[in-house]
Amino acid sequence: DVGTGTALIPIELCRRFRSCRIVACDAAASMLELAKINVAIGQCESRIQLHHGDGKELAFDDDLFDGVMSNSWLHHLPEPGVGLSQMWRVCKPRGWLFSRDLLRPESASQVEQLVQLHAPHESLDSQQLFRQSLHAALTLGEVRNMAAPLGIAAEAIQATSDRHWTLSVRKPAV
Repeated sequence: DVGTGTALIPIELCRRFRSCRIVACDAAASMLELAKINVAIGQCESRIQLHHGDGKELAFDDDLFDGVMSNSWLHHLPEPGVGLSQMWRVCKPRGWLFSRDLLRPESASQVEQLVQLHAPHESLDSQQLFRQSLHAALTLGEVRNMAAPLGIAAEAIQATSDRHWTLSVRKPAV
């Protein structure tokens, strides 16, 4: 899980899939400190390995993981294609790549509509963070363009809500 943050998604995966083992990677030591607490509370210490590292330069061998995932991480990168390329590199042939992130609305008025729809009771600071994330998000075309050089078909990337895109693809065998 690249950009794991507080490791809530890996913990949930471990709850649902008893044989699941996850390396949860984040560049922010402060997030990993919270992740360590959450992993302990979730009793997943033997199944989730926390890794302090930069997702733009993953310190893992090529073709290592059966699956690689990220959630709302790529839009934080100045060059999201680099992060996607690293995730693809460490995914085994026949492994799954799954990434979900925010979808940039077509206009500032659509951004405001989404903020009002999904964060009306949040603080003004939280609303502003959501607003900024929507502005920083990628369009479907941008994601498809950065995935194409990796051999990922455009159809693998779809809008999956009013504010998200999802990439789900199995890496071809060599």
